Amino acid sequence: TVTGNFAKVIHGLNANQLTDQVIQRSKRMILDTLGVGLLGTSTEVCHKVAQYSKIYSSDLSSTIWGHLDFRLPPLYAAFVNGVAVHSMDFDDTWHPATHPSGAVLPAVIALSEAFPQKKKVSGLDLLLAFNVGIEVQGRLLHFSREARNIPRRY
Repeated sequence: TVTGNFAKVIHGLNANQLTDQVIQRSKRMILDTLGVGLLGTSTEVCHKVAQYSKIYSSDLSSTIWGHLDFRLPPLYAAFVNGVAVHSMDFDDTWHPATHPSGAVLPAVIALSEAFPQKKKVSGLDLLLAFNVGIEVQGRLLHFSREARNIPRRY
């Protein structure tokens, strides 16, 4: 099936397949996303989402960007940090419209923080996870009939 083949490709990726060009572009995308996300932590919508998310707790926790003393379960940390990235609407974009890094990076970082200390991921592993997330999002966008109609609707 298409889904099975897609899963095989994604599952088979490893850090050795990241070219120098992909690594450099990924680092630039990550730096840009972190900068926009840190700026976004000062927005009203980010404050509201963070306050709402404080009701959730877990044994696992991840940092809310810009607030080293504020941690949430990885799912909610990714949500709050993703809202921070998108709240300023300066994050990277593709055509048709989607914001790849703002959806992927908060999740990758939140999950990487949740790993036990003895199983921490390397920087290269983080870059691979980031690129897999970008690849998945790009392929889903490519497969989407809705995405193909965006230019005509606007």
